[in-house]
Amino acid sequence: MKKIGSLLLAAVLTVVPMSQTFAQGSTASLSSEEKAKQLATTVVKDYGASGVQYAIVDHGKVILSGHAGIKNQAAKEQITPDTMFGIGSVSKMYVTSAVMMLVDAGKIDINQPLTTYIPDFKMADERYKKITPRLLMNHSSGLYGSHYHNSILFDDNDTQNYDNLLKELQTERLKADPGAFSVYSNDSFQLLEVLVERVSGMSYSEFVKTHISEPMNFKSTHTPLDTFDRNQLSKTYFPGIASALPVENANILGTGGIYSTAEELATFGDVLMGNKTDLLSEKSAQAMQKNEYRNGIWVPEERNTTNYGLGWDAVNLAPFSDYGIKALSKGGDTIMYHADLISLPEYDMSAAVVSAGGSSIYNTQLATQLLLQELKDQGKIKKILPDQTFKPAVQVKMPAELKQYSGLYGTLDNTLTLDISKGKIALPDILGGIIPAQTYVYTGKKQFTSKDGSAIVSFDKQKNGKTYIKVNANVSLPGLGQTVMVFYEYQKLSKNKVSTTVQKAWKARDGKKYYAVDEKINSAFYIAPSILTKTLKVDATNGYVNGDRIIDQNNAVNVAQIPVMTGRDTFDLEFVKQNNVEYLKAVKQLYIPEDAIQPLSKQNASKVTIASNGHVKWFKIDKTTAGKSITVDYANNAGFVVYDDKGMVVQSSIINHKKSVVLPQNGLIVFGGEAGDMLKVTWGKK
Repeated sequence: MKKIGSLLLAAVLTVVPMSQTFAQGSTASLSSEEKAKQLATTVVKDYGASGVQYAIVDHGKVILSGHAGIKNQAAKEQITPDTMFGIGSVSKMYVTSAVMMLVDAGKIDINQPLTTYIPDFKMADERYKKITPRLLMNHSSGLYGSHYHNSILFDDNDTQNYDNLLKELQTERLKADPGAFSVYSNDSFQLLEVLVERVSGMSYSEFVKTHISEPMNFKSTHTPLDTFDRNQLSKTYFPGIASALPVENANILGTGGIYSTAEELATFGDVLMGNKTDLLSEKSAQAMQKNEYRNGIWVPEERNTTNYGLGWDAVNLAPFSDYGIKALSKGGDTIMYHADLISLPEYDMSAAVVSAGGSSIYNTQLATQLLLQELKDQGKIKKILPDQTFKPAVQVKMPAELKQYSGLYGTLDNTLTLDISKGKIALPDILGGIIPAQTYVYTGKKQFTSKDGSAIVSFDKQKNGKTYIKVNANVSLPGLGQTVMVFYEYQKLSKNKVSTTVQKAWKARDGKKYYAVDEKINSAFYIAPSILTKTLKVDATNGYVNGDRIIDQNNAVNVAQIPVMTGRDTFDLEFVKQNNVEYLKAVKQLYIPEDAIQPLSKQNASKVTIASNGHVKWFKIDKTTAGKSITVDYANNAGFVVYDDKGMVVQSSIINHKKSVVLPQNGLIVFGGEAGDMLKVTWGKK
């Protein structure tokens, strides 16, 4: 689920006060406990977290545990060691462990086709028969990525997303041959959850309880389907919303649904390192730690924070690799919960950081700093290496042969045309603004460098015959240190010639915004509406839209095969007519065009009835209704959300249960509930 959190990350980064940067060595005189507290406080004060909890486990014993921030702002309730947090995609380590436990029991061979164990797994692409459990665990299955709709719900453990997955995959194809390359795939781990249930004969929640939580004596590790005290969960808060959010349930359990504490998560690291052989064999634990990322296409860099094992995001995590230390890492994000686990098998040591708010990137940095300090204190490393420094880029003459790399490039949601004849490359922002839009200049060795020298762009032609733009970036996080990210961002494309008629149809959609209509009104995605919207970026001349290749007037298909970062969560686009409205379909979700959304009025919204298909109803707030107050009465499962002209939440009845609101100019309101629900709107005065 890491992508969800990254969508919110750019906004957080823009408010990080640069004045908070700590001078190198300024924490050298602090004890481990003091340094940990200071770093965690930095994540709270400067990086958008309301609460952070951390722990180190060394040879099975908790040697460091603490927190910063607060569990419940209204009640002034403090975080304690048993305060629970969602751990997002770190949950993938639990389902991976479950699969390997079944391997130990002789019930699964991870190199056999998945259909051996799930015979009703079918796709509209014969290559699906080559998908194995191994390819699911190392992210190389070739699946498009993620079905997000109705997956994270407030105070609702409805599992419809998981329940419908096999049916939805039946009409979908693969974006690559299974095993061709590893690119993050949430759906793969949903299929692993199905696998565990089919082979074990138990529900996944029961399997985790029986084979992990109970043997490990975990009291605070649960799924949303378990019965436990929800007050044990840390409250979460969203920028601009005063009250705490309802309990967030990630109901895709194998992908991102576990709740836990830092101490229990770090202790689970002992299982993953092979130290609890009564649960998971050493052989299986070591198999999970192998360099699976090397099996297919990969960026030719070993110093990185992403290099997949089985389940693990990294099996050679930088900067530990700089010390010759093998470090395993898994991070995770939902909407508001974030987590990271780092394990050092050589030293039988693990660190976990969980938070409400912030990002798994920050948690990884915090866990890294805690472990490096502990290794230094124990004499296992002599010193903590300083952050890398960079010299401003100095442009030199570019060899004429590099001009061949000019041309059309595509990535998820975007295409661009590069002209590098003058030794410069202008790229938009990358990773949601973590790397800002800028111009890179040629600095020799077939590399183009950012102005400050921290990011390098180059071109790789891979064994599949495709050319990629590679980004090697060092990102400095004031107060937390530095992280390195190496990945392919764009793939070189050929011009896709389409007819004048087809071009005209797509040009008419350029810049249009579309809103999901089949997302439950209590979905957590309504607080981050960018997840529920799609804006079309049409490059009709070259035959592409949002990075997809245009096929005909109503269809476009994914074409980019980009490992690691931006090749994930790809989608095809299809337009369908319903009731004379042209809807957009992507990843089985249905979107209504903004120009088909009617203005809110007393005539069309004094009584809003949810149709038999259960679709929500969107309305525009124009000058005739802006400034007026409305009161909405609704059934228990219904509600409404109001947005201002910038897309920020003004009122959500799901969050604060308030029924009245003053309508903002040029905003939007969406009503939802179960089929047949009626929401009654009473109008006030301006």
